[in-house]
Formats: sequence, C-alpha cells, structure tokens
Amino acid sequence: MTQSIVDTLSSLKVIPVIQINRAEDAIWLGEILTQNQLPVAEITFRTPAAAKAIKLMHEHFPELILCAGTVLTAQQADMAKEAGASFVISPGYNPSTVDYCLNNGINIVPGINNPSQIEVALERGLTLVKFFPAEASGGVKMLKALAAPYAQVQFMPTGGISLNNVSDYLAIPQVVACGGSWIATADTIDKQDKQTIVKHIQNIHSLLKTDKG
Repeated sequence: MTQSIVDTLSSLKVIPVIQINRAEDAIWLGEILTQNQLPVAEITFRTPAAAKAIKLMHEHFPELILCAGTVLTAQQADMAKEAGASFVISPGYNPSTVDYCLNNGINIVPGINNPSQIEVALERGLTLVKFFPAEASGGVKMLKALAAPYAQVQFMPTGGISLNNVSDYLAIPQVVACGGSWIATADTIDKQDKQTIVKHIQNIHSLLKTDKG
C-alpha cells in the first residue's frame, strides 16, 4: 500500500462501504461522493455487479480512491485491479489470496480480529489490516487491546460502525479510517435515494468537524 493512499484515507476518516446491485448506479454514486468531498469508496464483491461498478466509477471519476471489498479469491483480486481498484480488502486472512496479491502487485488489506492473525500479517510485511467484524469482535475495547502490543500496525475497523460510535474508533491513534455501510446502504442505492446518502455524508463531515474543533 502506498503511503499517499494511506495518508488520504487518514485525512478522509470514513470509507463508504457500498453494495451495488446495478452497476450503472456507480455513476451517480461517484458523483455524489465527489461533489460532497468524500472521494473514496469500497465496492464489495457481494454482488455480480461489483467489478463493472468499480470500472464505471473509475472511468467517470478517476480522482476517487476505489477499493474492492469482500475479496475472497485471487480471481476477484485480479478483476478488482483490472477494473481500477487501488487496493482490495478481504474479510479474513486467506494465506493463498494474500500471497497471490503480494506476488502480483495487488495491494491488499486483510481482515483480522485476533493477535495471531496480526502476527501472520506482519510476517508477510503487512502493517495495515482490517478489524472485522468490529463490533461483534469486541468493538473499541477489543481494538485498543489488540493495538497496544503492535505499535507498527494500523487498522481499518469495519462492521457495526455507525455515526454513533465512529468517533470512538477514530480516537484510537492507530486507526487510519473506518468503513461505514450505513452511508449508502443497498436499499438506498436501489431506491436511488440520493438525498439520504448526501445527508449521511454531511452528517459525517459535521461530526468530524466537531471532533476536530
């Protein structure tokens, strides 16, 4: 992972985690993210439309930082990179997928939720990991305990995070950014409920401004 991408993610703080059922919805979603100063998206491979959605968003909004989520196989990692994703994220640590990515120039952020998985990641030279599922794995208290012995590791918590608890995660120094699926849910995307998505993004900006101030 390039330091410039990590720095940008750190400045944005929150990454919309998006499940798209119709690839063409990626175009208006990308426009909303760009216009509302949240130029980042994790498009999950939970639907067949994922790769095409990443490709469309990348073609129309090359300034967006795009990553592919729920990447479970080497084939999906290849599809994500070819579509324009800057990196891929997996929900767990699959040694085969991780090694394939490392050997083929694909940036990967593997999922972890215990010390053993962190040490496996470190052994492979990975210092940025996804803490997933965050709330179900013990939340902020668990992440603080995990982070303490591994000062060199940075985390991207995802899973159960909302506007109500995201500040608690971001207060942990080793957290780069949090993944948020509440920002643009599959339902709001299917309904093309642009107003709700914009409101959620504005709420994030207001919260981050309050936290900073």
